[in-house]
Amino acid sequence: MGNREHSLKAVYSFCLDVVEEYIPMTAFLVLFGSFILQIFCRYFLVPLTWPLELTLLCFIWVALLGGLYAKRTDSHVAFSMVYDAVGPGVQLFMRLAGNAMLFTAFCLALYPSYDYVMFMGFKKSNVLKIPMDLAFFPFLVYLVFMLGRVGRDILDDIIVLFSRGGDK
Repeated sequence: MGNREHSLKAVYSFCLDVVEEYIPMTAFLVLFGSFILQIFCRYFLVPLTWPLELTLLCFIWVALLGGLYAKRTDSHVAFSMVYDAVGPGVQLFMRLAGNAMLFTAFCLALYPSYDYVMFMGFKKSNVLKIPMDLAFFPFLVYLVFMLGRVGRDILDDIIVLFSRGGDK
């Protein structure tokens, strides 16, 4: 059973890496390549319309899925002057309050976002004819993954709150 658990964790870790690292990295490479091609064609050949559209769609994928990786590694930008100035107990309550607000907002946004993304399936991009539900799908992935990560952070802080009296 231990070997099976290890295998499941390895598969789970690989899937996270695909969504949070490999897809954004590939999208960034496509974004950068099409951007360079667009510049080259604009100044030396004939201006192209499709690289701009591809660049914008790839940017959505890179920004949202790359943001998931930043959350996983806790390497996102934080303005923490007030947070750093208070003690560990107050920090715990600040984290709980902030994460609870995020979790609530993401929960409230989940169904309307899903509804909108599925609604946009009828529309296609102007040049490449990419369905817009595919273009906006990373936002749903972002919401679901962030709900999981923020929910885990809340749970961790609640466990700390009740086990050690709030010291972290």
